[in-house]
Amino acid sequence: MKRCVFNQKGGVGKSTIAVNLAAIAAYQGRKTLLIDMDSQCNSSRYLLGDSAKEVTPTIADFFEEMLGYSFYPKAPNTYTHETQFENLHVIPSHANLGDLQTKLESRHKIYKLRDALGELAKDYDEIIIDTPPAYGFFSQVALIASDTCLIPFDCDDFSREALYTLMNNISEIRADHNANLQIEGIVVNQFQPRANLPQRLVDELIAEGLPVLNSKLSSSVIIRESHSQRLPMIHLDKNHKLSSEFLALYSELQRA
Repeated sequence: MKRCVFNQKGGVGKSTIAVNLAAIAAYQGRKTLLIDMDSQCNSSRYLLGDSAKEVTPTIADFFEEMLGYSFYPKAPNTYTHETQFENLHVIPSHANLGDLQTKLESRHKIYKLRDALGELAKDYDEIIIDTPPAYGFFSQVALIASDTCLIPFDCDDFSREALYTLMNNISEIRADHNANLQIEGIVVNQFQPRANLPQRLVDELIAEGLPVLNSKLSSSVIIRESHSQRLPMIHLDKNHKLSSEFLALYSELQRA
């Protein structure tokens, strides 16, 4: 299973969701790889802490090698690194990743990640890709390389308008590059069930036929502690309500 977590709008919880789903998969005994494709490196720091700045090679090194002419490119597993969590590996990102985008686009390197993941899938039960908050080269190659796409959604009107554009972009990727790409669903993040606006927006999205998942993620200050301690929720406090919600989300995705 190769899943990307994607929304071209920032601040909707992509990295938090990607890391916590990866941590749950690994916690349940599935060998899991998280790939950080965002030059902000949030997922990398979440799993590796301050050492994320020093770890090499990174996904930037992978793409930089794709620009070369080596007859003997490094094997994809060269870029993977162990984390402190059993069964969970990461390919970290790097701040220089964005500098490579124009060169990669001009050289039409959009299928290189798909090819690498085809090899890595032999070693991992699950591969989860955290994407940047833009519909650019790196998000597109992640969608091309994935079997499924999970869409985080923050309940406000700006996120809703961006959602329609996002769905069209995914349809374009499916039509032109990856006919097998499936949308797993829209996961509502930072949900406040007692507030009128979030529930109204969710009800309207469902009425429009959009694939809103049953599992929702509550707004909670504990996620800041999770980020600060570099501990996904399943390791910070597996009995917390938010941990239960992540577990429910993972179970819903597995059933689907």
